[in-house]
Amino acid sequence: MRRALGTISLLASLGVAGMTQAGVTGTVTAVSDYDFRGYTQTARDPALQGSVDWSGDYGLSAGAWASSSLDFGPGADANVELDLYAGWAGGAEDGLQYSLGAVWYTYPGANGGINYKSFGAKLWYSWDEAASNMSAWYLEGNYTYGLPQDFGLTVHAGYSFGDYWKSFDGEYFDWAIGVTKSFGHFDTALKFIDGSNAVYDHGSDVFSAKAKVVFSVSTTFPWKSE
Repeated sequence: MRRALGTISLLASLGVAGMTQAGVTGTVTAVSDYDFRGYTQTARDPALQGSVDWSGDYGLSAGAWASSSLDFGPGADANVELDLYAGWAGGAEDGLQYSLGAVWYTYPGANGGINYKSFGAKLWYSWDEAASNMSAWYLEGNYTYGLPQDFGLTVHAGYSFGDYWKSFDGEYFDWAIGVTKSFGHFDTALKFIDGSNAVYDHGSDVFSAKAKVVFSVSTTFPWKSE
């Protein structure tokens, strides 16, 4: 399931949320496994991830995201993923908002989404998945629910389909359920991930789709006073 490098994608989203304030923030995350739609990208090994995001006037924004420890198997040279993105957003501060943007991924993809309160849905499209000249789609739904003591419940369901997936492991469904907890400036998450493609085994942990538990810790800079 290795994905091609250097693809530019367009994205659009629509939803209800608060407007982002101008400034620069940075986030650092440690994860026990880099999961992508049910498939590991690090052969089930831990990874360190980080992002730098800038938001300016008139709804403009830009950023970069990276992950270490990629493992695509023998003969694959990629060890780090780097994504660059920029966009523009507008709309009412407490109402309907919209955004347009472009993303340079080490992997191809595009998405559009709509969000309402704690529920969000997105449809992703890649016209050349894994440099295969075949298209791929991904439909996902996500739900978050706040719990007492800064705990939270997260639920995810997704479906991968299209010509590429028919030629690879077949179209498949993935799902996850997890719990989040904040400790001051740090956010932690523990989730169980599984799916209908879990029976596929490529002979190693590379691109494994087996059920797993993933733990992550992240923090965003600059730290704000409590």
